[in-house]
Amino acid sequence: MSTRGQFNTKNPTIKRILKEASELSVSPSSDYHAEPLETNLFEWHFTIRGPPEPSPYAGGIYHGRIVLPSTYPLRPPSFRFLTPTGRFEVNREICLSISGHHEETWQPAWGVRTALVAIRSFMDTDAKGQLGGIECSREARERMAKDSGAWKCASCAKSNADIMQEREELVKEIEEKEGKRKDDEVPEELRLAYRDELGKEGQDDKPVDKGKQRAVESLAEVASPAAPSVPTATVPVTTQTRPTPAVPTARPTRTRPAPPLQQVAQRSPDLAWIDTCIYGVVAALLFMVLKRFV
Repeated sequence: MSTRGQFNTKNPTIKRILKEASELSVSPSSDYHAEPLETNLFEWHFTIRGPPEPSPYAGGIYHGRIVLPSTYPLRPPSFRFLTPTGRFEVNREICLSISGHHEETWQPAWGVRTALVAIRSFMDTDAKGQLGGIECSREARERMAKDSGAWKCASCAKSNADIMQEREELVKEIEEKEGKRKDDEVPEELRLAYRDELGKEGQDDKPVDKGKQRAVESLAEVASPAAPSVPTATVPVTTQTRPTPAVPTARPTRTRPAPPLQQVAQRSPDLAWIDTCIYGVVAALLFMVLKRFV
């Protein structure tokens, strides 16, 4: 790694890459390893063990490439396997929630170590039409796992078995001094993102090569169990309307009921008698006046 000193260590991306490379070197794992090439800090090679029994990849050791973008870690890296696995196509970018195919789910806090742990954990899931994923029989995968240790990378000039043996020796040496280190775990949000991604890609059993996919049930055993569904209460929707102003109504006109015919007949003689009296008084007054002047 002598050529690494030629890079500008003040660049945030370079600083991050060098930091991750150093951490993987001083804090190794017997399950995976990765480091940048001597000639290209943005191209890494990784080696991982297959998941343990009863996985068909148990005992397998697989090699691959990681390409970091110039804006890493703001954008995710891309991954491809170079060793035949029976799960991923050889030398083709794979579609994962931690890869360049899913920038919307990538988090800058994750890194190469997180990616390797996730890839190893997700190997046992079905491809479901995933980009770079393939379906294969268990027997074929077991045969590839058996042959994978002898596979040698031309750039690394070491077999997969040799690389992992070196990691095992380093881990053993460190554990004798510092004790056993806690195993790495896949972040929960990454599990869910990968689970959702496979769900959309596996709909109708049709291959899908695009990201932004959601919901799957095939990863339930790998990812943490989903929370039980809670029935949602149906809330009736009411539409608020402004009350209609009351229209004033005209007050009814009170009318006196017409008197019965019997009452009219009874009152008519009274009225005639009154008229007679008035005429009589007037006549008497005229008589008295005329008499006075005569």
